[in-house]
Amino acid sequence: MSVPLTANHKSLQSHRFDGLLDWAQMLSGAGLILFMWAHMLLVGSVVLSPGIMNAIAEFFENTGMAQVGGPLIFLLFLAHFALAARKIPFRLEAQGTIWEHAKLLHHTDTWLWVIQAVTAMIILIMGSIHMWAVLSDLPISAAKAAKVLQEHSGWFLFYLALTPLVHVHLGIGLYRIAIKWGFAGRAERAALKRVVTLIVLVSVGISVLALIRFWFMAV
Repeated sequence: MSVPLTANHKSLQSHRFDGLLDWAQMLSGAGLILFMWAHMLLVGSVVLSPGIMNAIAEFFENTGMAQVGGPLIFLLFLAHFALAARKIPFRLEAQGTIWEHAKLLHHTDTWLWVIQAVTAMIILIMGSIHMWAVLSDLPISAAKAAKVLQEHSGWFLFYLALTPLVHVHLGIGLYRIAIKWGFAGRAERAALKRVVTLIVLVSVGISVLALIRFWFMAV
């Protein structure tokens, strides 16, 4: 004969499930951070030489990693958003409350969460467009990317806007993972913010240099 769960048991199960979802969100976020850094280095290699970028892209093509890994990364991207969306207010009333609290508290970490939530919504749309455009037009090559950006200036502006949004979102995500999961304590927060800020600036710098290189590349 089964014994009905008490309210406490149900609450405990709910907390455990939420904890598992938090772990999944953290792990998916960490995986996307690592992927985006690798992606940045792949695209950024065009600054050194288009040949280097083409060689790396061909390796991923020949091993099937682009054809298989690309869709898997897209699914991970969607899964991460779904997990993070549990804590993002979508109703205008709730959004207004959080905005007012952020202004009243004057707490940096609260504003970082607000920025991360806002950038997440924008990246969901723009990132999906980017991945669809790339995965539907394989193989990847420096000349092809340069031609698209040069012939359609809208794409250049698109990536010029997307690049800082992505790296700011990644930086805040990295900082929040380190704080939430105990990798950095209260005493290390200031130093961690400086390191993360440096990473974001370097990442944005490399990405923008790559865009400029594509813009002026002979095709």
